[in-house]
Amino acid sequence: MTIDLNLSGMTCAACAVRLEKVLNRLDGVSAHVNFATETAHVEIAENVVGAITADTLIAAVQRAGFDAKLSVDPFLEADAHAHAEEEKRATQLKRERNILIVAALLCLPFLWQMVLMLTGHSHEVLPSWSQFLLAAPIQFIAGARFYKGAWHALCSGAANMDVLVALGTSCAFLLSLVVWLWPLPDQHVYFEASAVIITLVLFGKWLEARARARASAALKNLVALQPNTVLRLSNGVVESVPLAQIHPGDAYLVRAGDTVPVDGTIAAGHSALNEAMLTGESLPVDKSIGDTVFAGTVNTSGALECVATAVGHTTLLAGIVRQVAQAQSSRAPIQRLADRVAAVFVPAVLGIAVLTLIANGFALGDWAQALLRATAVLVIACPCALGLATPTALIVGVGRAAQAGILIKNAEALERAEQIDTLLFDKTGTLTTGTPHLIALHSLSDLDENALLSMAAALEQGVNHPLAQAIVATAQARGLALPEVVDVQQHSGLGVSASFNGETWRIGSPAFLKTQGIDLATIESLGVKDAVKEAEKEASATRVVIAHGTQCQGVLLLADTIRDSAASTMTALRQQRITPYLVTGDHELAARSIARLAGIDEIRTQQLPQDKRALVIALQQEHRVVGMVGDGVNDAPALAQADVSFAMGAGSGSALAAADMTLLRNDLTMVADAIDLSRATLQKIRQNLFFAFVYNVLGIPLAALGFLSPVLAGAAMALSSVSVVTNALLLKRWRSRISSE
Repeated sequence: MTIDLNLSGMTCAACAVRLEKVLNRLDGVSAHVNFATETAHVEIAENVVGAITADTLIAAVQRAGFDAKLSVDPFLEADAHAHAEEEKRATQLKRERNILIVAALLCLPFLWQMVLMLTGHSHEVLPSWSQFLLAAPIQFIAGARFYKGAWHALCSGAANMDVLVALGTSCAFLLSLVVWLWPLPDQHVYFEASAVIITLVLFGKWLEARARARASAALKNLVALQPNTVLRLSNGVVESVPLAQIHPGDAYLVRAGDTVPVDGTIAAGHSALNEAMLTGESLPVDKSIGDTVFAGTVNTSGALECVATAVGHTTLLAGIVRQVAQAQSSRAPIQRLADRVAAVFVPAVLGIAVLTLIANGFALGDWAQALLRATAVLVIACPCALGLATPTALIVGVGRAAQAGILIKNAEALERAEQIDTLLFDKTGTLTTGTPHLIALHSLSDLDENALLSMAAALEQGVNHPLAQAIVATAQARGLALPEVVDVQQHSGLGVSASFNGETWRIGSPAFLKTQGIDLATIESLGVKDAVKEAEKEASATRVVIAHGTQCQGVLLLADTIRDSAASTMTALRQQRITPYLVTGDHELAARSIARLAGIDEIRTQQLPQDKRALVIALQQEHRVVGMVGDGVNDAPALAQADVSFAMGAGSGSALAAADMTLLRNDLTMVADAIDLSRATLQKIRQNLFFAFVYNVLGIPLAALGFLSPVLAGAAMALSSVSVVTNALLLKRWRSRISSE
């Protein structure tokens, strides 16, 4: 059993680490707290499901000094409630902005004083009493959030960013108060330091909140794709009803230009739908009676009458949103170092600040200056950037992938994909379209190709076999009229016989026609032998023969065609230093034909499902990081064994459940794109961790030695968080390299 919570009150990575420990102390609970998304994902063991409830978890969070509420699936939540939550967040952000504006206005005289000091004027351009009147509201009203957070943290036996800020600014403020009320010789007041620090930290937190909202915009945009109302059809009457009133089996209308409200099947009409939100493909997809439509896609032309098949949280769109949300809130292995550091960071900084105070006090003989240096250490050492480094990049990277039609199950898969050096491809349905096509037709009689094709389609009409369906589809595409045949007899898996104008016609495999007494010698005697043999060799084509009476009338050649993007994808993978393999259960001739067209050198043929898995294991034992791309049940063992698995297939529910990454568009370039995006995301994570550590590694010694004033330390601390989030947002610029070539 899993429970997701929305959290509030966290101010830094140390808060997230502490809260995670609090939840994990509960029996049978395994929790992961994400600072960037302010969420907790909790897994509860079966044996304690009754004892551990959402209320139990929320109570534990509140005892730790934070607040929580149950996270609700956005597709189950009432629109009014969801809107109210959004309004509440907007109001809170606006309130923080207003407090920041007031604090900034009160700081303006201090900034003027600081400018004058730089030009050689006295340290106290403003009288001490006026500095106190300006600083006190900033310290105790604008800075109240830091005192509140510090109190809750200390009460629970821990320390966080609020402790550092509250302690540092309070030291500067109280020192200034003592110097003013009990004049000390050769001492100055530092009201401007505490006031400007709090204002800068508030500014950084506000910018951080805005940037984090932008980072999670991809998920919100996906949720917003589903309209709030549906045009329900009832006894020929169209009525607009709320989305919650639609149930599976209800009929509904989608007009030209409308967004599809729920998943359904087309009952009447023909149109083209823009499915870019699902697949990333900008070209509209033709849809007609019997085809499936998905919630969130846009009807570009004719009106469609549909029957609902999935509504609310059961739609494909809802499944995508949930998977994106889970991936964004998951933890990447690379984050573990940051978590370990954050767990001990604040106590270590407090110790360094005490040492700074004592060492500078004795060395300088100026305890006021020593206190300022200790304050600078406390302020610059905020671990916010450390907590934001990994999750913000993941949020943006996973969201950008979803926009491109790549669904990523978790952060570990995203990180692991960067390391892939060997990639196995299934053949049928993965490298190939999985659907046979007519590639050649040779007439052996007076009948022209169209007449022969129309007769072949008439015989195959109604036969549930891929080759038969391909022949019928080709005739329909050419607009051919099919003759009426009678006495149709299907010979399972072999062929079909029927009567036309009182004469017998047959179509099927050469072996089947031989058993029916058909003379196949004309195929060789009439000069088509070489063409047929070449097609069978080059395209691994399958031969279908049509006969009238006992005479062979023609040969149809059908083949499963390679995907257009196969060759370019293999080129891109080799540029990424990845070795592609073709792994198939098909025979060697067919496999080598496809491998040659795709540009794959490594081929494994006649592989059963267990053989594919064994190959993955063998490659892993050679210390390779192996990826597997497949689309069928027979690929499942290899997909499960691979380090990273990719599932093809335009939104298959089973693919969503099974694969590490699901490619919603049947385009092989997306495999290379997924790996490229993984590398781009991991690069951002490493950059962010570098920035976060450098700010502290360089900043703390500089502050301790007096090279950074508390004001500059506050500015650097605010800049560290903003720079990390801003750097992560640059991932939004990622574009497919293959598609742009």
